[in-house]
Amino acid sequence: MVLSVPNEIRKILFYNLESCDGMNFRRRFRQSAVAFALVLPFAVSAELPMNYEGEFSVGAGSGDFAPFYISSLRHGRFTQADNVQAEARLWHDMDYDRRFSFGFGFDVIGGYSSAVSYERYDRESNSWFYHSERPSMLRIQQLYGEIKYRGVFVEAGMKEHDSPILPQSLTSGDLVESGNARPIPQIRAGFWDFQNIPFTNGWMQISGEVAFGKMMDSSWWRDHYNYYSYHICENELYNYKRCYFRTKPTERLSVTFGMQAVAVFGGTNRYYRRGELILEDKYPAGIKEFFMMLLPSKDGGEGFVSGNHLGTWDIKARYAFANGSELSAYCSWLWEDGSGIGKLNGWDGLWGLGYKAKSKGLVSGAVVEYLDFTNQSGPIHFAPVDNPGTTVPDHVSGADDYYNNASHNSYAYYGQSLGTPAIMAPIYNRDGYPGFIANSLRGFHIGVEGELGGDISYRLKGGYRKAWGTSKAMLKTPIHETAVMLEANWHPATLVKGLSLNMQVELDRGTMPGNAFGALVGIKYKISRQK
Repeated sequence: MVLSVPNEIRKILFYNLESCDGMNFRRRFRQSAVAFALVLPFAVSAELPMNYEGEFSVGAGSGDFAPFYISSLRHGRFTQADNVQAEARLWHDMDYDRRFSFGFGFDVIGGYSSAVSYERYDRESNSWFYHSERPSMLRIQQLYGEIKYRGVFVEAGMKEHDSPILPQSLTSGDLVESGNARPIPQIRAGFWDFQNIPFTNGWMQISGEVAFGKMMDSSWWRDHYNYYSYHICENELYNYKRCYFRTKPTERLSVTFGMQAVAVFGGTNRYYRRGELILEDKYPAGIKEFFMMLLPSKDGGEGFVSGNHLGTWDIKARYAFANGSELSAYCSWLWEDGSGIGKLNGWDGLWGLGYKAKSKGLVSGAVVEYLDFTNQSGPIHFAPVDNPGTTVPDHVSGADDYYNNASHNSYAYYGQSLGTPAIMAPIYNRDGYPGFIANSLRGFHIGVEGELGGDISYRLKGGYRKAWGTSKAMLKTPIHETAVMLEANWHPATLVKGLSLNMQVELDRGTMPGNAFGALVGIKYKISRQK
């Protein structure tokens, strides 16, 4: 590969550095470095296969927020009821057939969204007031680079990641990394796909990843918090790890099993009680803590583990029929601590059946899922070390409180759940409470997709959810929601190659967070230039 930099770009990069003295060299060097970072992808792309994509979307709804399915699993793109949004993206994919390969991508979003009012407490006047918040008008959605050598990869930056085991277009969402929130800046490394384990003759494969990232949403928590009760934590760090095993995929029956685990650690946590700051804790984030995230161990003599940890046990069995279609059964068991890891939380988790056709047709794929998070290892948690002088020696591990934590922010990024969107996230709490208020939940979900002919495809998603609060604070009245979304896509490849039109219409009824009717219309144009 040869980099060809036009003369105009050379002038931009190097003109400022010519004949400059020592006093302003640093400033001019920074200017040239910024210019170089902006033009490098375009200079490199002159010799590489590239993908370019532009999209324009308009959405409107009757509620305060975008309808549930229109918003969920879109990497944080749509949260408000009304949106006008443009997105431009360019990327180069890695070539997985080559021993060494690399890729990169850049994705920027701009537009306007309606505002939502949130409550906040003013301690000086001892009163409450409303303030409006909306997403920023311009943001970088993705910016990353990645390299691969043989079966391993390293990635750095912000890149969107979907569920590693569930059918992303149809599922209700992964319980750990669902693709529901914006991507977190991080460094990630691991196997780029399943790799054969030596001496098993291909009958057992392994896949795994490890990532460390920086949560960039501290300002979001500050802007949306009510400053009355609970707590918020700023400048947190993120750790993700996964290890899966899979039996031989070319056999009729193949089984995938393993664990996902995440940890949020570091940062500064501030506790408020009735509007008064009562405590401030700054958590360490040194080399020791990074190793503790990889192999959690008891920190100190009280038996606590540093950071907020959660994860899932994942199991998926896939059977391939003679005609090429596939039927799968899967479950994902959420855990918050040792009791959940030992599956002492009953039926809690996601349970699903999936179908995938050999080729596109009226029904190309379908899923049916059941969600249950009502056990949470029981409502009682009692640790003798937390109660000096107690005569009760037994430890009772319960009240898991999924996605919430007493020392760190709830498991959300820019207000949206990093795990399943089925549990109502903090962004929907208009009273400014920064936690998941209704994680004791049951529900079911269906998804169907297929082709109608004439370059038209469809997707149907629907479900019902009911929640009773948390194991520690039940709601006076349960909340619920029924949602149905129909999506149609037109790909007029015979008229304009790369053009697609999309329309989604959804009806939500209930109190989670409320009734809504909405629609989203988008037009997308993609160019793929091969070498």
